[in-house]
Amino acid sequence: MLEAEAALRALAHNVRAARTRAGLSLDELGRRAKVSKGALVGLEKAQGNPNFATLVRLADTLGVSVSALMDGPAEGRVRVVSADTVMPLWAGERGGEARLMLTTSGPAPVEVWRWKLEPGEEYPSHPHQTGVVETVSVVYGRMTLVVDGTEYPVEAGQTATFDGDTPHTYRGSGTETCHLIMTVHIPPARG
Repeated sequence: MLEAEAALRALAHNVRAARTRAGLSLDELGRRAKVSKGALVGLEKAQGNPNFATLVRLADTLGVSVSALMDGPAEGRVRVVSADTVMPLWAGERGGEARLMLTTSGPAPVEVWRWKLEPGEEYPSHPHQTGVVETVSVVYGRMTLVVDGTEYPVEAGQTATFDGDTPHTYRGSGTETCHLIMTVHIPPARG
């Protein structure tokens, strides 16, 4: 329980700091990210339990990565992260999950995600900010990537990339669990 409380405090601090840097009021951030002002007030007070979609909308609106909102203080030059120590940020109805492993530092960060999709399970994503590029590399199994309504099969050993500023969906296909690594390339923050 202490880890969850510490994570919520870090999230509260990071959202408030990013909102202040962006020069946004709670009302304006809420309007742009489509999050209620009450939820934002609670979040900045380290209360509540925001869902994955809310975190993505806040990160996109603030021009930062999801993990920039969640990370505590930097731990040194090299970070090694084990999947079993990272809480899933999305859990599917059939057992699939998405874990944000880490985000690189610098002016154009890259998020590294580990996904597991069961056959027929899908995650629809809203469009991200202009300039976001996603890649998916299937390690095991098969998936269908749907970008702006068009389906693309991606199998083990294949990698696909696309501009993330359009609706897109990840769907497990075939008969086995699909394991993939997804990266989200975030453009440098606007001046």
